[in-house]
Amino acid sequence: QVQLVESGGGLVQAGSSLRLSCAASGRTSSIYAMGWFRQSPGKERELLARIRWSGGSTYYPNSVKGRFAISRDNAKNTVYLQMNSLRPEDTAVYYCAATRFGAAEYDCWGQGTQVTVSS
Repeated sequence: QVQLVESGGGLVQAGSSLRLSCAASGRTSSIYAMGWFRQSPGKERELLARIRWSGGSTYYPNSVKGRFAISRDNAKNTVYLQMNSLRPEDTAVYYCAATRFGAAEYDCWGQGTQVTVSS
């Protein structure tokens, strides 16, 4: 099993930057990729970024490309999400998730961290 704990959320002003962290523990050797998602009330969960645990290749949807950046530190078993030029519409609960080898989709999730962007 893999456990994920997010941190770094908070209240920031529009235009600010914020870096979220996701610490993985347990059987981290079973991780194939990790992703960051967000969800706000009344909206569907949205994939923000994905990174291969080995190799580090990344993917971003067009909606955040250029503003958000995902990175990892394998020595610390931690994945980061750097968010720049934050907007009020970025307000949401942010989750990290892991896809383990053999899994069809993300099968391990953190508890989420709230990000609130004030105008």
